[in-house]
Amino acid sequence: MKAKLAILIVFIVVTFNQMACSRFDSSKPLKEMTFPQDVAFLEKHVEVITLGQGPGKPKVAIVPAYQGRVMTSTVGGSKSPSHGWINRELIEAGRNDPHINAYGGEDRFWLGPEGGQFSIFFKKGDPFDLEHWQTPALIDTRPYEVITKTDREVTFRHEAKIKNYSDTHFLIRIDRTVRLLDRSSIDELLDVKLPPSIDIVAYETENILTNIGDAAWTKHGGLLSIWILGMYKHSTDTTVLVPYVEGDEADLGPIVNADYFGEVPAERLRVKDGVIRFSADGKYRSKIGLSPKRAKSILGSYDATRQLLTLVQYNKPKGATNYVNSMWELQDEPFNGDVVNSYNDGPPSPGAKPLGPFYELESSSPALELKPDESSTHIHRTIHMQGDKAAIQRLGKALLGAIE
Repeated sequence: MKAKLAILIVFIVVTFNQMACSRFDSSKPLKEMTFPQDVAFLEKHVEVITLGQGPGKPKVAIVPAYQGRVMTSTVGGSKSPSHGWINRELIEAGRNDPHINAYGGEDRFWLGPEGGQFSIFFKKGDPFDLEHWQTPALIDTRPYEVITKTDREVTFRHEAKIKNYSDTHFLIRIDRTVRLLDRSSIDELLDVKLPPSIDIVAYETENILTNIGDAAWTKHGGLLSIWILGMYKHSTDTTVLVPYVEGDEADLGPIVNADYFGEVPAERLRVKDGVIRFSADGKYRSKIGLSPKRAKSILGSYDATRQLLTLVQYNKPKGATNYVNSMWELQDEPFNGDVVNSYNDGPPSPGAKPLGPFYELESSSPALELKPDESSTHIHRTIHMQGDKAAIQRLGKALLGAIE
């Protein structure tokens, strides 16, 4: 089954990239833009909400038309680096592509599951292939309404109806708040005292999903989950660092799921001393995931070329074990999915063009059994640190267990 699935995935990836790259030559690297340059580009095409005030200060750029997506952020300073990967070619084209519109962005709202008998990306009876795969409009092309806005946070709302592969209907409301965090809040959240030699930008998205229908959501009909994905700029010296719960596989299961796109070469995936090290160089298409028994509530990456430490924190409910399974097949265990994931983009086959390239850090809520008018909240927090190399490396080791 895994071999069959791997062949299907390769076919899908190749087809998708051929489709995308027939219009855009993403193999030609773009000059790295600063935060002001990225915001200026976005404002030519869409409305942009920027949180944070003052020149050289930490800021976050958000696009309501892209589901309240955080497109990029900066720690500030004279150079104002921009951290999010942005698909400039697609945005500049000004059209909607079939299947998915990969605008980029370092915190985007999605829903799971993607595959299986409870998928919201496939219609009942359709084969699990690219031709029939379709990202739902509510997480792809629909704008979200701005409800409230200040200099430090903005709240969006969207209501929609969606049907899964098993013909279960969901009436949902999404309430999403993007909130810029101050330095003292990060000291408290990380339980550290950040040195003045480090510049920082931190924000969180509070994502609330509400059942506004008349029927309860049950395992029998399928469940939804909140899924947050961040797309970042890669480099040859970027390593994703994922702490994991150590223990016997007989009790906790495998440490890492690395079967999404076939086996990951050993030099790209190292598992040792409580930390997973995964290459995020944008050169080899691969993905990893951790189960609820193995995942901790923090993961991150270190980019030595930019002296950039990125952390992701999320709320992981104690004792939760049911997470949706997004594999593209009818599943024996539809609620045995991963909690956190990391994806490294790259050519789907020798000589082919990558979609980005970029890399991702992702987190998911449990599968949500919600009664009418009941809600669940998933918080995904992103923290970027740049500055003194030695201080950055000390923090990386203290918070993630390793730095390279």
